[in-house]
Amino acid sequence: EDEAKYGRLLAPYLEEEGNIFVISSDFCHWGAQFGYTRVGRPELAKTYRDGPYAENASIEGLDREGMQLISEQDADGFRRYLARDANTICGRHPILVLLETLQASQRGLQVDFVKYAQ
Repeated sequence: EDEAKYGRLLAPYLEEEGNIFVISSDFCHWGAQFGYTRVGRPELAKTYRDGPYAENASIEGLDREGMQLISEQDADGFRRYLARDANTICGRHPILVLLETLQASQRGLQVDFVKYAQ
């Protein structure tokens, strides 16, 4: 796959002291205007557990599933999640490149999420 190829190419740069990789995504594009209204498990919500709209927690639950796989650096699991739920994550390919880069790296780095918002 292309993501794995680019991950192997970028791994040496990730291993260099002083380099930082920032991957940004606005995650799910949800709503009829995007042709995507699938929902996840609201019990996974942390930010929008209590609204402001009833579907916020379910949308966040869907995103949190993907975020967990990213935190675990599980590229194959993230691919399965995308295939299963067809989540319209903007930035899915750069995310997969990062996951493949981490997998190819020897540094044992972690993934942190700075902010989640809808």
